[in-house]
Formats: sequence, C-alpha cells, structure tokens
Amino acid sequence: MTQEYNESQIQVLKGLEAVRKRPGMYIGSTSARGLHHLVYEIVDNSVDEALAGYCTEIDVTIENGDVIMVKDNGRGIPTGIHPIEGIPAVEMVFTVLHAGGKFGGGGYKVSGGLHGVGASVVNALSEWLKVEIHRDGKIHKQEYKRGDTVTPLIEAGDSEFTGTIVTFKPDSDIFEETEFDFDTLAVRLRETAFLTKGIKINIEDKREGKEQKRTFHYEGGIKEFVQYLNRSKTPMYNSVFYAEGTKDKMYVEVAFQHNDGYNESIHTFVNNINTTDGGTHLEGFKATLTKTINDYARKSGILKDNDKNLSGDDVREGITAVVSIKIDEPQFEGQTKTKLGNSEARSAVISVFSDKLSAFLEENPTVGKMIFEKAILASRAREAAKKAHELVRRKTGLDTTRLPGKLTDCSDKDPKNCEIYIVEGDSAGGSAKKARDPKTQAVLPLRGKILNVEKARIDKVLGSDTIRSMITAFGTGISNDFEIEKLRYHKIVIMTDADVDGAHIRTLLLTFFYRYMRPLIEEQKVYIAQPPLYRVEKNKQHYYVYNDEQLEELYNTIGRTGIKDVQRYKGLGEMDFDQLRDTTMDVKNRVLKKVELNDAVEADEIFSTLMGDEVEPRREFINENAKYVENLDF
Repeated sequence: MTQEYNESQIQVLKGLEAVRKRPGMYIGSTSARGLHHLVYEIVDNSVDEALAGYCTEIDVTIENGDVIMVKDNGRGIPTGIHPIEGIPAVEMVFTVLHAGGKFGGGGYKVSGGLHGVGASVVNALSEWLKVEIHRDGKIHKQEYKRGDTVTPLIEAGDSEFTGTIVTFKPDSDIFEETEFDFDTLAVRLRETAFLTKGIKINIEDKREGKEQKRTFHYEGGIKEFVQYLNRSKTPMYNSVFYAEGTKDKMYVEVAFQHNDGYNESIHTFVNNINTTDGGTHLEGFKATLTKTINDYARKSGILKDNDKNLSGDDVREGITAVVSIKIDEPQFEGQTKTKLGNSEARSAVISVFSDKLSAFLEENPTVGKMIFEKAILASRAREAAKKAHELVRRKTGLDTTRLPGKLTDCSDKDPKNCEIYIVEGDSAGGSAKKARDPKTQAVLPLRGKILNVEKARIDKVLGSDTIRSMITAFGTGISNDFEIEKLRYHKIVIMTDADVDGAHIRTLLLTFFYRYMRPLIEEQKVYIAQPPLYRVEKNKQHYYVYNDEQLEELYNTIGRTGIKDVQRYKGLGEMDFDQLRDTTMDVKNRVLKKVELNDAVEADEIFSTLMGDEVEPRREFINENAKYVENLDF
C-alpha cells in the first residue's frame, strides 16, 4: 500500500524545536562529546568578550547534580528591548537561533562562535537554564526550561560588577549521559587560555567527592603554548620564536621551536577554533618557513650554489608550532570549521611571519645553523628512505602476490566489507586464523613489539619489517603519500593480550598510526578488540565477563554456589579458537572500541609524553592517571 504524500506531511519546527529534534546537527552528537560541547559554547561567548577587550576572567564551575555555571566579567548581555523583535535582547540570544552580536552589527569584531547559535542551542538542550546579567549598575535575571522562556526578564537589584552568569543543567532526555569530566573540560579551557593572551580561566569541581580546581593564565599566550607542548621533548634551542602583527585587518600570531624528535607538530587556530585540517593560514606558515630558511642558508653560505634547496618536510622535522589568526569573517570549508578557506589569510601570515623570521635568524645564527643541520640530516634520511618506501608502496589494485607472507587475507575484495586483525605473535595469530570469518576477516600476526616511531626517523621506520608488512597489507602508503582511498580494510582491529605487554604494543601501534597514518584515526577506521578477562562455568553454561565489576555482577545474578570453574585469561593464547571466535571475533557477540580523535592537541601531547625521551612528564602523567588503572598485571 502506498502512503499518500500531501501538504499535511510537511512539518514546520518552531522556535528551538529543531534543535531538540536533531541535536546532532548543532553539537555533533548526544554522547559525552556533545555534552561537553555545551560548556564550550557558553565559554566561547565569554571569550568573545575577551577578544573584544572587555573580559579578563572566566569562572567555570561544576556543581552537584552536574550543573554548570559560567561566569565572566565582560560587559553583560544587553537587556534592552530589541527595536524590531520587541523582546529583551538577552531573551533573543537564548531563544532565537542565529541571534547575537556576531553578524556585522558591531557587537564583535572577531568571534569563534560564527553562527550565533551557541547560547540558544545550549538552552534548547538543557532541562533548565538561568541567566544573570550585571550591567549598567543593575542585576537582571531570566529563566528558561528546555528552550522556552518561563519567567520574564526581571530587575533583581543593584550591582557594581559587570558581566554575565549562565547556569544550566543538561537535559537527560537528550544526552546519553550527563556526567561531566573535569579533565576533559580542563584540557579545552587550558587551550583557550593559551590562545587568548592574558585571560584568566578558573575551573572548579564542587561535586561531592570530586572537589578540585585549576587556574589557567598565560601572559605569553601561544609562546607559552609551544613551551608547554614541547615539555615532554628536548628543545634544540632555548628561545621560542614568536611573531605577531596585523595585515589587512587580520591579527596574526606565530610561535615555534624545534626539538630533537622527528615528527612535526603544527596546530592552527582561527578565532580560537582549532582548524585541524589546516587551510590557507597553514599554507602561509609552511611556505614562509621553507623559503626563509633556504634564503638564510644561501645568504650565509651554508647552502652552496650547486646545492638543492631543503624541502618543507626537511625544515619542519621536529618542529612544534602554533599559528593563530583573528579574522573578521572567516570562511570555513564544510560545516565542521576545520579548514580555513580565506585566501587573504595566506598572504597575511606570510607578511607578518617572513620579515620577523629573517630577522630572528640573522640575530640568532647559532639557532639558524641548528635548524639547518637538523634539516640536512632529515633530507639525507628521506633520500635513504625512498628505496624502502618504493618497496612498501602498493602499486597495483589488489595484487595479493605483493602482500606480506604472514598475512592471511580474506576472500571478499570489497574494502567496505573487510577487516584486518593485527595480533601479537604467531600463537595468537594461529588462534585468530582459525576463529575468523575467512570471507571478511584477515589476520596479520606481528613479531613482538614494533618500533617506537616517536624516536625514529622515516628511514628507520621504513626499515622495520613489522611496519613494512602493515603498510603493504593496508595498501595506503604513509605520510605525504598516504591515500585512504586505497585502504583494503575499512576496519583495522588491534587485538592484543589484556596485560601490560599487550597495552604497550597497542600504544606503539597507535603511535605509528597517529604519526604516519593519521587519517585512519581521523576517519575512525581503527578499533581495539575487547577479549574477555574471565570465563565462568556453571551448570554447563559458560559466561564471559570483561572486568572485575562485571564478574561481581555475574555472581550476584547467578550466585556463587555451583560454579564449576573460573578461568582468568592472561593472553589470547590461553583461549581456544572457538572461545576467541565467540567472544572477540564474531560480529554478533564481540565488543570493539572505536579509536576517536577528539582533540588533536591533546592526542599529540599524550603520544609525546608516553613515547618520548623525557621521563619527568611521563612520571607526572602516570601519577595523575594511576587512579584510573584497572586490572594491572604484575
């Protein structure tokens, strides 16, 4: 039967109904990531006040019941009646999409919250929200419920303070979970403080049993940001290069410092938005750095007439850099705001960066020589890697004769249907081969721990048999030659033992993927298998559980009497192939954790901390996170 389609099927969502109906369109998801995004939207409004020169301090408080309060000492949201809409301006800000001081009306010159939807979206997705405004010597208050106004804007006394206080409780009907994570918020707020020179951001957790507080305040701005990012590395020189300036109404800041590592770490921002896919400002930075260093090397006689210029990859080896620009009307490619498209941003960065870098190199010849010598070594290593690179680049479709001998491939040739299990050792590999679905599941066993790529140049990376076998199996190439379209498996599953060694191998693999095949993680192609920790047998029935908490829950359900056997798995090799199949590889029963990249800056920092040479930052990380460790094997 064909359903009639007429005018009655056309729906109009009024007010903020659209936000509640499709929250993912506005905040990305209704998971923990979307929940925390609510806080960032309100904080970004306060930061806009700071960028405009009116706010110096922001307080973020997590109160009991996971209620959030954000307070700033800016000008306070206007409370007068809007001349066209006929309602208080503050009510428009919190109840009307695309209403705010960010659309050329002179309220804000630059703004991170580009579309003016932040406050109204947070309001729509909150069980309740209250706003308190201190402005013009008065206090005004208004309350809302799930986006609707429930009280008129009232005057509630006098005040010598100016600013805005927003308090809200996320709606449990919308979000999968409503518990805020202090560390997640702190990471984002620290980044914001680095990017907004001089602002002070306080975060306090007042929830019972979770009390803690942090303050972020950096007068040095992105210069201190670079020092912070390099703290788990060994800088090659003490000074951090810094340049700032304005060109064509764009404010540009650039800071960088090389370290003795081999990976480049460049983070770019537009109006405090992390442009993870770069854009024209990144192009300007790269072009200027390469040209200026080559020009300096020739002028100083380090590069001779017959010598080739150094490549961009060479001069950027081991660099940690932050490029931040403030622009009136940023144009982003796509809806995610991750790539800047303004062509004038490229020339603005070049203009501000070029002369100051030339002067810096002239004034610091020792630093210039260090950068050049490191680039020369990188160039030689890159040349040496070319032959190895050609061996592992996949040149012909799905020609299995070129695949590594250890790989047991699947029969289906459509990458969308295929997945590859990366397993530790031949023993686990043998079990996995028997447990797999031969049509769609491939298995690649690795011999022991792979190379720590955080401490190796590209030539050494490509000299590793283990790494070469993965590159060949995936079919994508690596680094600048990486082509995700050639990926032979749309799921890459890391399956290691549930012990310390297994965790170490998993971290080494993730480090390699992040440094040399980052799109795999960005496009969520990498997964972590979750083999069970216990097998419990009672009344000829088998139960598999994945942690001690689940084991206790099982005991409460089935009772402890009559249990015939409790087996604790320490490795995949202890599991029969049918047990491995039923628990970890069968798509109907298995549990996989998807590896997601939520914050490129934090990810970069964690990999450097865990896998780099500096011991102290790693010790600090372990001390801070030891409380979260479960099932530690000695």
